[in-house]
Amino acid sequence: MFLPEIPEAAVWAILFLPVGSLLTIAFFTRPFPKLSGYVTIAAMAAAFLLSLWVLDSVIETDGHALPFTSHEWLSVSTDNPQLAFLGGQSLYVDIGLRIDGLSAIMLVVVTSVSLLVQFYSQGYMAGDGGYSRYYMWMSLFTAAMLGLVMVDSILIVYVFWELVGLGSYLLIGFWFHKKSAGDAAKKAFLTTRFGDVGFLIGILLIWTKTDTFNIPLIQEIAQSGALTDTVITVFALCIFAGAVGKSAQFPLHVWLPDAMEGPTPVSALIHAATMVAAGVYLIARMFPVFQASEEALRTVAYVGGFTAIFAATMGIVSADVKRVLAYSTLSQLGYMVMALGLGAYVAAIFHLFTHAFFKALLFLGSGSVNHATGTFDMRKMGGLRKYMPITYATFLIGSISLVGIFPFAGFWSKDEILVSAWNEDKLLFFVGMAVVFMTAFYTFRAVFLTFHGEYKGGEVSDHGAPAHGAANAHHGKPHESPFTMWAPLVILAIPAFAFGLWNMPFDGMDRLGHLLEGALPHESEEQLHHFEFNFAIAAASLALAVVGIGLAYAIYMAKVISAESLQKMWGPVHTLVENRYYMDNLYENVIIRDLLYRNVLRGLQWFDTNVIDFTVNGAAQATRWSGDRLRQLQSGSFQAYGTVGFAGLIVASVLMLVLVER
Repeated sequence: MFLPEIPEAAVWAILFLPVGSLLTIAFFTRPFPKLSGYVTIAAMAAAFLLSLWVLDSVIETDGHALPFTSHEWLSVSTDNPQLAFLGGQSLYVDIGLRIDGLSAIMLVVVTSVSLLVQFYSQGYMAGDGGYSRYYMWMSLFTAAMLGLVMVDSILIVYVFWELVGLGSYLLIGFWFHKKSAGDAAKKAFLTTRFGDVGFLIGILLIWTKTDTFNIPLIQEIAQSGALTDTVITVFALCIFAGAVGKSAQFPLHVWLPDAMEGPTPVSALIHAATMVAAGVYLIARMFPVFQASEEALRTVAYVGGFTAIFAATMGIVSADVKRVLAYSTLSQLGYMVMALGLGAYVAAIFHLFTHAFFKALLFLGSGSVNHATGTFDMRKMGGLRKYMPITYATFLIGSISLVGIFPFAGFWSKDEILVSAWNEDKLLFFVGMAVVFMTAFYTFRAVFLTFHGEYKGGEVSDHGAPAHGAANAHHGKPHESPFTMWAPLVILAIPAFAFGLWNMPFDGMDRLGHLLEGALPHESEEQLHHFEFNFAIAAASLALAVVGIGLAYAIYMAKVISAESLQKMWGPVHTLVENRYYMDNLYENVIIRDLLYRNVLRGLQWFDTNVIDFTVNGAAQATRWSGDRLRQLQSGSFQAYGTVGFAGLIVASVLMLVLVER
């Protein structure tokens, strides 16, 4: 609207700026921690400004892709007989940019949230011995996510997809001296690998059927009907498997709560704009493929709906404010995935957009609280609104937006999902409404326990908080966080409140939706489900949210209902939910230890010891035995050698005479 169309080199710079900060820290500024932080912040600020330029250019095209060409990266001809394993197909891998309404929105979300997180980290990570290393891994993580949303080849997407997994592993396990952090990092890395294997199988399947990795071309082929229903469905479900891992959908959700072992700014970035958003983005990017398979869409919708309500129940009982937010992220991701399965492509990305800002705000707010109290345990907080007014006000804004109270941003995006559910699947609609109530309850339970009542003293943090944060729990009352921490909270509170106005469900006011629709092929855009604003549904969801807030108030503020008596009344259910439905126990103890280790792995160990080792060691022993026997023949005695040689001559002569006579 205001600037000329962005050149391709400037778009590539968005990716290479954080890569440059990574290399600069690794080779030059690592001994100078503060400078490392400044380098990363400067790189992200430049990337954010370029992302705004990208968005401006895409608005000019009504969301359609900018006219960038792909560049040949790898070309392998099967004329070479040594490449027969390719099955007669030549392998061509191009790398290029796919910059349209969807990727432009994602670029702005990733760079803006990452910039604020890096700025916030200056205060939160101050004094940490791994300060430069932290900013180095943050640069890698952000670069990987940016590459994932920019490229037009599904194979190159997979490369960045795995780099996102590597970045999350390094950051979740940042405080590697803590066993819990190391275990959480390994758990996240291994759990997401299960989904990634499915994603890779899908990539190989579609290449064998289409001879291309180009995403727009794959979308076109899927929409044209050139592939069988079985191929489309299997491919879509393989893509979804990758998304299930990264976006922590059931049953691969178990890594996300444990990822709280990383520094809080890392949690904010993972839960708001990067790793978990990658799965939702992937489904949205390949949405035309899912449209071609009703079975795949139905699977997506029901997995998302189940995850939404499943995670919300765990948020109700958690005493750790970061884990409450983690379960909230699981639940809201389920909302987005459910919306995509219902065909509500715009509503899903709209909720991803609003969620990125209010969830980043809430996570950074929890870090501010931890900085002051030395704990994330809400039972040891209370009364903080008197000491931390800025943190309280901004956390409250994020909470209201998460709950979906009019006119905050979360209200508009949540409402579009509920309307789509009402029109497409009544069961999922009622699931969504139940999640509204539970979200309101556990969110304001966290608000009341953390900020209201009397301060309970905090404790020395066992989450690896900065030393000065822990010290505040022992020296006087808690106080507001420094400017570097509260300034990002204030900035994030603005989009948490106002960004719903960018896609209001009224004529001429759905600008974000217009951009997102422009990212789809024309045939796919025509199949989209469009929904009008439904006042009855909006009023019902708002009423449920208010009831949820009221119940939290009655239990944790007015105390007209005893939380302890409710816990006793729901004893077995409470225990089940508090132990996360024993899913971790099932995976770690039953499947891995009992089934895999005691049966499969021990069987493999027996085979290795008794078959492989026996064969190898037996061959070595046989060789040694034969060598010992042959060595005895090499006595060094000239007389013995002459005797043997003469005997051999006699034997040879006799044989020749016998043969001649015959």
